[in-house]
Amino acid sequence: MVRHLACVIGSAAFLMLFPPNPVAAQARFGSEQEARTMLERAVAAMKQDKDKALEMFNKGESGFRDRDLYVFCADTSNGILTAHPSIRGAHLQEIVGKKGYPLGKEIMANAAEGKIKEITYWWPRPGGTDKPFEKHTFYTQVVGQNCGVGYYKE
Repeated sequence: MVRHLACVIGSAAFLMLFPPNPVAAQARFGSEQEARTMLERAVAAMKQDKDKALEMFNKGESGFRDRDLYVFCADTSNGILTAHPSIRGAHLQEIVGKKGYPLGKEIMANAAEGKIKEITYWWPRPGGTDKPFEKHTFYTQVVGQNCGVGYYKE
């Protein structure tokens, strides 16, 4: 009991002398660079083996789901989401941001092979509340799919 109390007091003293780093707290969420890098990796995976890549994206394997970062893809011919952690099978073109922005229509209309574009809208964080945050999504077209990865602006 005394040993446990000493540990608690020691931990409290350490935190008073060395408070948590706010930069480290931000590491709970993905960054702009991490989102762009994940999309670039996703494009390479799609070019290598489309079916295997979509499976990895849906399972979140091989680093394709990291904190609040994930890959989504939709078939370019019909807009059906082929990869997404929670709404696979939905029509991308019907998805609007929490403040009404038609992000799905924009991605479907503007995605281009070999070009990474960016869109901004409001969306809740995965696993959080319904509170919307400013979200930026990088997207492109690759082997018949419009794919993207988004990050949240603090």
